Amino acid sequence: MGELIRLPRPIGPRPAPSAEPLWRDAVGQELRAERATQRRTLAEVAGEAGLSTQYLSEIERGRKEPSSEMLGAVAAALGLRLVDLTARVTRRLTTAAVRGPLALAA
Repeated sequence: MGELIRLPRPIGPRPAPSAEPLWRDAVGQELRAERATQRRTLAEVAGEAGLSTQYLSEIERGRKEPSSEMLGAVAAALGLRLVDLTARVTRRLTTAAVRGPLALAA
């Protein structure tokens, strides 16, 4: 039949993975942590928020970029205001960004 055609590899270094965590990852981690604290299932929270269990799972795993409406619905299902969720995510991102040695000025 046909031969396997190999494409040349790109020249140059591969781009380094981003050192900063993604917003969607931090949102997912916060939502999952809050849901676990409340000892609620994905199905319970998703049903109350009007989402599918699969979609909420993908949000929690950082695989989806949910709209603000979706985030608001999930936050409300967890008893949070969207501004509270945003503040938690901001704190998570801020503390995650401070890695490695710090040089402090005297």
